[in-house]
Amino acid sequence: MTNSTTNSTSTTASPPPARAGRREWTALGVLMLPLLLVSMDVSVLYFAIPAINADLEPSGTQQLWIFDIYAFVLAGLLMTMGSLGDRIGRRKLLLGGAVAFGAASLVAAYANSAETLIAARAVLGIGGATLMPSTMALVRTMFTDSAQRAKAIGIWSAVMTGGIALGSVLSGVLVQYFWWGSVFLINLPAMALLLVLGPVLLPESKDPRPGRFDWLSVPLSMAAVLPAIYGLKEISSEGWHAEYVVSVTVGLLFAALFVHRQRTAAAPMISPALFRGHGFAPAVVLNLVSSFAMLGSAFFTTQYLQSVLDKSALEAALWALLPSVPIGLAAPLATSLVQKGVNRAYVVTAGFAIGASGYALMALAGTDSMWLVLIACGVLASGIVMVISQMTDLAMSAAPVERAGSASALLETGAEFGGALGMAVLGSIGTAIYRHDIPASAPDEAHETLGGALAVAGRLPGRTGDALATTAREAFTSGMQGAAIAGALLLTAAAAAASVTLRRIRVETK
Repeated sequence: MTNSTTNSTSTTASPPPARAGRREWTALGVLMLPLLLVSMDVSVLYFAIPAINADLEPSGTQQLWIFDIYAFVLAGLLMTMGSLGDRIGRRKLLLGGAVAFGAASLVAAYANSAETLIAARAVLGIGGATLMPSTMALVRTMFTDSAQRAKAIGIWSAVMTGGIALGSVLSGVLVQYFWWGSVFLINLPAMALLLVLGPVLLPESKDPRPGRFDWLSVPLSMAAVLPAIYGLKEISSEGWHAEYVVSVTVGLLFAALFVHRQRTAAAPMISPALFRGHGFAPAVVLNLVSSFAMLGSAFFTTQYLQSVLDKSALEAALWALLPSVPIGLAAPLATSLVQKGVNRAYVVTAGFAIGASGYALMALAGTDSMWLVLIACGVLASGIVMVISQMTDLAMSAAPVERAGSASALLETGAEFGGALGMAVLGSIGTAIYRHDIPASAPDEAHETLGGALAVAGRLPGRTGDALATTAREAFTSGMQGAAIAGALLLTAAAAAASVTLRRIRVETK
């Protein structure tokens, strides 16, 4: 029985797709290992940085690059690697990326200088850029039955989201009991297992007629992504300084050149035909909005747990794991509803509405509302993961299987932009409210960040310091409330847009 919607490109004469068996589901489990590690590596240095600073003594600039270069290289190369996988083979690219990721992890674990660690983190970003789109493209290849594919993509989405939360906690535990290099050594067993089982379990797949690889698009794509991501990340932490706005503007100009190149090249890196797939473009946009909401909230919740509630970094990370618990149920629930005949538009609309409810709960938080904030984060994350799983499934179903790598890379690049934009926009709203609420008589350092205010308060005597700390915590909480209201309004608008846009998109669900 099919949903009330049917793919306009399908024909009744087509044979039913083959259902995946034990081999394919086992292969999916193998694929989840590198995906989990790649997502964890975004946050795995969270607790390791102090130990790295003590051991390698990096400069301030080097410390920033140690932390950020992985995400920058990953985001900048996603489209290149997705397109390359379509041409040379997704399994081949995945296994090559596993070798690079494992080797770079070993170098990073035993790095004896900041420069070596930065270089190793850059290579980890290259490896991560090969692994992420390859895993999704192989899921698209292995699971041709739409119902099974939807379940597999739901698992993929949950692992991807959960890995980011798990990375910081795992790093805290490892650094507490071992040395900082152990946060990289945990990558080796998983990569070794992938290299042993991958050739046996994973099918090779690629575009049979890929055309020539467009090398000019590689620097254009990186010049579009890297300055924009960098500028947005810096705006979220440093404010709207001219150099960061210029960086974003430069990225957008190169993005326009990249799009022009894809529309005019004989064999473009990203075929414009992808966006003619029914539902692909809305899926990319709504997935971007989901990442905006998810990472925009993370900007506040980690600081709230540590600086407002005065938890240690490890305590805060452990508490922050609680909202991840319902994520494992959200994606399968969304998939089950769609497969039982509920229109995907209604499921995605409900996901955005649930996410908006999470933000609304966050807007009610005070300076001692830990459980309310954790519940709000859990509600928000559950709604957003419902949306992400459905938008990923929609995009991959709409994309031709020969372009699965490019399609996955576009989704993930959009998610990177969405996350950076969420931190920049919602972070700026929160910062503006915070600075408005801090008394003008407070020292300049206290006007910049909550951390700065608490540092100043610690140097002031008695009640004066206590009063400044209390005021700063209240101001930050007010900023979080304002950003949460903005997030709730955005997701409410997204729910309305999804209900209209997706209702017209007809997708086969056998």
